[in-house]
Amino acid sequence: MSLVLIIFSVLSAITLATAFLTIFSKNPIHSAIYLVICFFSIAGHYLLLNAQFLAIVHVIVYSGAIMILFLFTIMLMNLNEQREVHRPRITRLGAIVSFCLICLVLIAIFINSKPIVGEYTTTGEDYQSIKVLGKVLLNEYMVPFEFASILLLVAMIGAVLLSKKEKLEK
Repeated sequence: MSLVLIIFSVLSAITLATAFLTIFSKNPIHSAIYLVICFFSIAGHYLLLNAQFLAIVHVIVYSGAIMILFLFTIMLMNLNEQREVHRPRITRLGAIVSFCLICLVLIAIFINSKPIVGEYTTTGEDYQSIKVLGKVLLNEYMVPFEFASILLLVAMIGAVLLSKKEKLEK
């Protein structure tokens, strides 16, 4: 058994285990921690595919920024188990049926998919290089990049304003 196959198997087991723990954990903080571990193991898969830049960006964006924002949201909302509303059984049944239907559709799509047949043309340019990616991102896609940064800033300000508690006047 090759080393890459062993690493892939371990990373896959960690990814699946932490994904299930994220879903089934009752404590939202524990769910967030399991999700961070899942994101790191997915970054390991990217490294196995020789996509170092994508792995680093995945760790920075998902494991870093999004999970910190998620934890702050949980802490600002002050979620605890005492105030948790228990959902009726019909809601759980609907969620299970929806999940099964989506799984069936995805399996049908996977079974009926056909490989792309034809010549693959290459330009010879290495898009794994951070230098090339930086030139493409900051030259050709500068405006969408700036729009995305403004959108994220507005979303962050909106989340802070929504979670801010109003002061009672006396």
